Amino acid sequence: MTMGLVNVSSPEVFVLLGFSARPSLEPFLFIIVSGFYVVSILGNGIIILVSCMDVHLHTPMYFFLANLSFLDISFTTSIVPQLLVNLWGPQKTISYGGCVVQFYISHWLGATECILLAVMSYDRYVAICRPLHYTVIMHPQLCLGLALASWLGGLTTSMVGSTLTMLLPLCGNNCIDHFFCEMPLIMQLACVDTSLNEVEMYVASFIFVVLPLGLILVSYSYITGAVMKIGSAEGRRKTFNTCSSHVAVVALFYGSIIFMYLQPAKSNSHEQGKFIALFYTVVTPMLNPLIYTLRNKDVKKALRKEIRKLGMNLKNLGFKKCQTYAKVNLHIFNFYYFSENSHVRLFL
Repeated sequence: MTMGLVNVSSPEVFVLLGFSARPSLEPFLFIIVSGFYVVSILGNGIIILVSCMDVHLHTPMYFFLANLSFLDISFTTSIVPQLLVNLWGPQKTISYGGCVVQFYISHWLGATECILLAVMSYDRYVAICRPLHYTVIMHPQLCLGLALASWLGGLTTSMVGSTLTMLLPLCGNNCIDHFFCEMPLIMQLACVDTSLNEVEMYVASFIFVVLPLGLILVSYSYITGAVMKIGSAEGRRKTFNTCSSHVAVVALFYGSIIFMYLQPAKSNSHEQGKFIALFYTVVTPMLNPLIYTLRNKDVKKALRKEIRKLGMNLKNLGFKKCQTYAKVNLHIFNFYYFSENSHVRLFL
């Protein structure tokens, strides 16, 4: 009896319907998503490398930026490879274990990003509103603690919410009308009352989405007040430029989430929701490094410096190889020449 219940409640595979209602669109989406994924991995990877290698970027702002880039790489990698497999062929399935891992990781990283964006806004608040105390307040131990709190906070809510969802009996339902395993959609498949899961999800959403957004808005209200007190227009522009990249990233992330969840519950809005989810799972992580690179002089300067350094290293490596090749050829020539002309060698 117990075995039968387990078999019913835990299907071997889930069917991800995704964009199967529009089969002609799938090849086009495959090309677009593949390109965005490659750019996202390269862009975020470059930011991590530059932030680690350039000593001028060893500051709290770029420490948190490197965390954000690593998070974006992990988030897209937890979703995009399976999406590409489903877009490429007729097979639209994902294993039960793969689905569980996907919604655990996506839930964890989504919550972590909300907290991390709030931490980054606090960093900008201290830098602009309390510049003389910035290095004292944002010391390395605090930065490390805030980053760890972001990751562990997201992990905690994921372990609680995802585990409660995983324990729900599904009674053979295994079709998910989305392109990845998302916790609310798994809850819709359950054949029992999900009130407890819904309460947990609303509480977690308030703590890990609404509260961080409130902290971000409060931080920027103080930042705006501080910027308005600056006398010169040039000073205001320079000060605002230090946090404009973060504002753009926050607007992209929260804008897509708010737009998706405030839509009416209609069939066409659900299809629109898939494209919005595609935007914040694929496009936003690709845009983040571009925003920080194009709008930040320090990152562009460090990137050019590392490219020049790499070019010099490659040039020196090529020159050393040429020197080694010439020396080897000279030794070979001497060996054969003096072997055939032993009298010359003896004379010398």
